[in-house]
Amino acid sequence: MSLQEDVAAVKRCLDDLVRTVGQLERSIAAERGTASPLSPDRPARPTPPENVVTIPDTPYEGGLWGSDTDDEGLGARDRHAP
Repeated sequence: MSLQEDVAAVKRCLDDLVRTVGQLERSIAAERGTASPLSPDRPARPTPPENVVTIPDTPYEGGLWGSDTDDEGLGARDRHAP
């Protein structure tokens, strides 16, 4: 086969794949009673939740890491993890 024939064969296979996936999606959506996940009317990204907390890039105060704080579940300085 020539390069053009190989490229044409790949394009045909991709077209078949796209068509088959579309049929499968429509079939699953019909069974579930929902919209197809790749349908064009579906937003590309979900909307973010309303209660988003923004964490600043500035360094934390050194006082937050005092000697009486636990180290992420490892226990206080005078105790040891099991």
